[in-house]
Amino acid sequence: MSPRIHFFGASRAVTGSCYLLETGNTRVLVDCGMFQGAKSEKELNYRPFPFDPKSVHCLLLTHAHIDHTGLLPKLSRNGFSGTIHATAPTQDLCGVMLPDSGHIQESEVEQLNRRNRRRGRDEVTPIYTEEDARETLNLFKPVAMKTWLDAAPGVRARYWNAGHLLGSASIEVELTEDGHTTRILFSGDIGPENKALEPDPEAPKSFDYVLCESTYGSTDRLEVGADKRRALLTQEILKAVGAGGPLLIPSFAVERTQELLVDIYYLSQSHAIPDIPVFVDSPLATEASRVFLKYAASTDDPEDLRAALKSQWIRFTEDADESRRLSRVRGAHIIISASGMADAGRIRHHLKNWLWRPEGSVLFVGYQAMGSMGRILLDGARKVRIQGDEITVRASINSLDVYSGHADGPELAHWVEERLPVSGNVFLVHGEEASIEGLKTRLSAVMPPEKVMIPSLDDCFELTPRGAVAKAQDTVVRQGYRPQVGKLDWHNDLSQLFMDISDKARGAADEKARAALLRRLRRVLEEA
Repeated sequence: MSPRIHFFGASRAVTGSCYLLETGNTRVLVDCGMFQGAKSEKELNYRPFPFDPKSVHCLLLTHAHIDHTGLLPKLSRNGFSGTIHATAPTQDLCGVMLPDSGHIQESEVEQLNRRNRRRGRDEVTPIYTEEDARETLNLFKPVAMKTWLDAAPGVRARYWNAGHLLGSASIEVELTEDGHTTRILFSGDIGPENKALEPDPEAPKSFDYVLCESTYGSTDRLEVGADKRRALLTQEILKAVGAGGPLLIPSFAVERTQELLVDIYYLSQSHAIPDIPVFVDSPLATEASRVFLKYAASTDDPEDLRAALKSQWIRFTEDADESRRLSRVRGAHIIISASGMADAGRIRHHLKNWLWRPEGSVLFVGYQAMGSMGRILLDGARKVRIQGDEITVRASINSLDVYSGHADGPELAHWVEERLPVSGNVFLVHGEEASIEGLKTRLSAVMPPEKVMIPSLDDCFELTPRGAVAKAQDTVVRQGYRPQVGKLDWHNDLSQLFMDISDKARGAADEKARAALLRRLRRVLEEA
């Protein structure tokens, strides 16, 4: 029997990267990431795995981002005891990111349970705890780039720089069964050319199967070097300074924050921007910055990185009390805070404090998943709900797509072309449907369209020498729960409905009109 692959995440959606390889009696996972975005998609994080964690021999990890690693503690908590193979920088970054993830979940569940008790609702438990995350770190084992690793019986792997994040890798896997070897390449996340801090991606060619990310598969970015990127950032900072308030930058704590700090430091030193305070309000970003200092020599700009992280104008908050005190700061300043999609962490406190003020500015510098607070704001919402509070948006909302850690459509198509020939199929993953279709169209110029496949969540394929064969009978439906990933969901619709009802009631002519409106709404609910 030929090996099989299961797509348990990042399929027709960007987050939740998780792929299970089966050959003979061996099972190997590539990534085990957390689902992000709309609430129904994040609900998958709480549900049982669609496989038995105890049956998995080992795990191959592409890089440290939470949408690739965030369910590792849940995996070990549910019986996985194999080795997690990752590069040394990835291991060190996970050493700060996973405990931070557990801490955030514990804190947010505690807040939610306080609200649930007041509302008479059942309490919930976190997906995993900070202690669970720390226990998981004992399973990590560092691997070197470009060196073959015997991962499990009949399975060996080799890591190649992906240019996406400190320590990120594309993983070449060879599965050998009954004397036949199947070669597969997992792209991980592919970095763009001329990325700040990271070298260009690399990998070999000639595979049976390739899994390629497609986050920006339909996007053509303008070629942007360091000078142009810094000029664009200068414009955003000067606009915020002119508005008289803070520039809030929801930023991924790992790499994106460090890239921004290097550029802000450079602009300050060159007097392109005034010397204004820069606050990094994220415990994770603080810890991650120490890891970046440790591996600074492996980046493309080690001297500026070291100087930026030690600059007197850049202040790392120490604790939650110091974070809250930032609300008292007036005048122009910059706050860089996680999470990058504005869905969790301290950035929500700053958004609640400044979104309703016209002197506030918000700058998004990374991908915003469908259904996330960041995507909702970028799509032009005039009102949002944060932690149950309705907030009018008067602050300036902008985005800057020059810090992306992902290659754009032409770069992804070129990356695939450089991997040819591919005797079997190319699977497009890690993208919303429009982006996937855009990349598929681009690839038609270099390979037959029928060789490009777009798996759905939980699909299973047998990887035969003649090509991939869908195995519908082995496709898992997670206890009857299979949301439309990568899309807005009913939670988003309900939140918008609450705000629409509130606006309509406030805009009614008088109390009589408001009462009539509410009666009509109650009748609709009673008839439903």
